[in-house]
Amino acid sequence: MPHHRLVPLIVAVALFMENMDSTVIATSLPAIAADLGTSPLALKLAMTSYLLSLAIFIPASGWTADRFGARNVFAVAIAVFILGSIGCAFAGSLEGFVVARIVQGMGGAMMTPVGRLVVVRTVDKRDFVHAMAWLTTPALLGPVVGPPLGGFITTYASWHWIFIINVPIGLAGICLVARYIDPVRAEHIEPFDGVGMLLAGLGVAGLAFGLSVAGLDLLPWWLVAALIGGGAVCMTAYLLYARRIKAPVLDFALFRIPTFYASVVGGFLFRVGIGALPFLLPLMLQTGFGLNPFQSGLVTFAAAVGAIGMKAFAGPLIKRFGFRKILVSNALIASVFLVACAAFTPATPMPLIVIVLLVGGFFRSLQFTASNTLAYADIDTRQMSRATAMASVGQQLSLATGVAIGAFAVEMTLNWSGGTEITASDFAPAFVVVAVISAMSAVIFARMPADAGAIMSGRTAGAPQDTSDNRMG
Repeated sequence: MPHHRLVPLIVAVALFMENMDSTVIATSLPAIAADLGTSPLALKLAMTSYLLSLAIFIPASGWTADRFGARNVFAVAIAVFILGSIGCAFAGSLEGFVVARIVQGMGGAMMTPVGRLVVVRTVDKRDFVHAMAWLTTPALLGPVVGPPLGGFITTYASWHWIFIINVPIGLAGICLVARYIDPVRAEHIEPFDGVGMLLAGLGVAGLAFGLSVAGLDLLPWWLVAALIGGGAVCMTAYLLYARRIKAPVLDFALFRIPTFYASVVGGFLFRVGIGALPFLLPLMLQTGFGLNPFQSGLVTFAAAVGAIGMKAFAGPLIKRFGFRKILVSNALIASVFLVACAAFTPATPMPLIVIVLLVGGFFRSLQFTASNTLAYADIDTRQMSRATAMASVGQQLSLATGVAIGAFAVEMTLNWSGGTEITASDFAPAFVVVAVISAMSAVIFARMPADAGAIMSGRTAGAPQDTSDNRMG
C-alpha cells in the first residue's frame, strides 16, 4: 500500500483511540468510583474535565503544528495521550484521576485537528474523499463502540484495562507516524498570539463545557449559566480582538469561502442532531426499555456497522452526484432515520430497531465524509492549519450543543407530563427536535454553487482550479 494511502489509516487509528476513550468510561463509572472511594456522580467530573481540556487546547493546535511541524506535534500528542492513559490506570484518588483525564484531553485536543492537518497536507485533493472516509469513521465508531467495550472490559476483566490498552496502540501509532508520514512543514509561520489563544481557549471551553453539562444535573444551574455566559463573553471579546490581528488563531474570515462556510455551519447543524444520538439512544434503551449497558451497547453498535459500510460507497456517490446534491438530499434522509427513533417503544421488534440504526448509520457517515472533505476544497496551503483548528472547534461545540438540547428536551417532556421517573415515551420529542435541527442543515448546503468541490469529487477533470498533481496510486 503506498504511503499516501497509509497516512489516513494511521491517523484514523489514533483518532479512534481518542474518540473511543472519551466515551468508554461511561459504562465503567460505578466500578471506577467504587475503587477510588468516591461516587459515580462525582466521577462525572472526570468526563467533563476531559472535554474541558479538549476545548481549551484545540484553538492552539494550528499554530503549534505550523511552528513545530504537523508530524512532530501529532506524534507528541499521541505520547501525551498515552501518559494520560497510564495516569488514569494507576490513579488512586478522584483528584489524580481528574488530572490524568486533563492530560489525556491535552493530547486529544492536538490529535484530532493536527491529524487532519497531516492528511490534508499529505494527500492530493483528488484523493480527499477516500482519505476523509477513513478519518470520519473513528468519530462515528468511537461513541458507539466505547460503551459496550467499556462494559465488557469492566465486567470480565478490570476497568484499568480500558486505559492500559491505549499504551500498545499509541506506541504502534508513534512508530507508524515516524515511519510513514513525511515531515511536511508550513512555509510561513505566524507569530505566537498569546492573547488570542487565551480568549479563544476560554471562550470555547466555557461554551463547550457549559453546554455539555447543561441539563445533566451535574452542576448547579447558576454555575452552568455562568460557564456558558462567560464563554460567550470571552468569545465576543475574541471576535473584537481578532479583527485587528493579521493571523488570528480562529480565523472567522474563512467563512467568506462558500464551501468552508457550508461545511462548518451546515455541519454544525447536522451534528447537533447526530451528537445527541449517542447520548439519547443508550439512555432510552436502558431507562425506558430496561436493557443493561452491555445489551444497549450491542444494539447501538448497529449504527457503527452502517458507518463502516459507507466507506466504500462515499467516493463513487460523491463523484456521481456532486457535493451539493449529496449534502442536501442526504441531510434530509439521515434526519428521517433520526426521527424514526422517536417511534421506538419497548414493543418495537429489536430487529427493526437494529435495521433503522444500521441504515441510518450509513447515511450519517456519508454526510460526515462529504461535509468534512468539502471544508478543504477551496482552502489554500497557508490557511490549512487555521482551517483545521476552526473546523475542530465547530465540531466540538456542535456535539456539546446536541447533548445539551437532547437532555433539555427530555427534561422538558418529563416536566410537561408531570412524571418523576423517565420513561421510554419521554424521549420521542427529543428525537424529533434534534432531527429537525439536523434537517435544517440542508438549507445551508443548498446555497452552495452547483459545482462546489468539483476538484475533490472528480466530476470536472479540467476545472480551472485543477492542479497538475496526478491521482495517488
